[in-house]
Amino acid sequence: MDQRIAPGVPAPPGLFSVPLSATRRGARLARLLATEQLRSWELPLDPARLVVAELAANAVLHGRVAGRGFRLTLRLDPPSVLRIEVADTRGDRLPVPAPPVEEPGESGYGLLMVGELADRWGVRCGPVPGKTVWAELDVPPRR
Repeated sequence: MDQRIAPGVPAPPGLFSVPLSATRRGARLARLLATEQLRSWELPLDPARLVVAELAANAVLHGRVAGRGFRLTLRLDPPSVLRIEVADTRGDRLPVPAPPVEEPGESGYGLLMVGELADRWGVRCGPVPGKTVWAELDVPPRR
């Protein structure tokens, strides 16, 4: 389901969605905006902001198309699920977790970390021509 919100129209409660540039700065901004949104919803910051950081970094590194950005969506589904979605424009490049290796490198472990931090995660095709990588976190009920 596409979560875009028309400019000037307030988002429904429990939904935050923003387009960002597919740059390192855009990935950093995704993490900062997610942190502020989590605070406003009175939710724990971690592990959600770590998941956002990994998914946004992957969108910039592996899902980038020149002149196109990515979209971060956070959705709080009562009573206790936070869904994080990062949609990019590279539907032809589906994420694959790094296989275990004898000599670990410095990169390639983001999805393994997402898998450890999230209660559920996956990938779906769309919005066309892209893909959406999502993760769900079970969170304590809001106060």
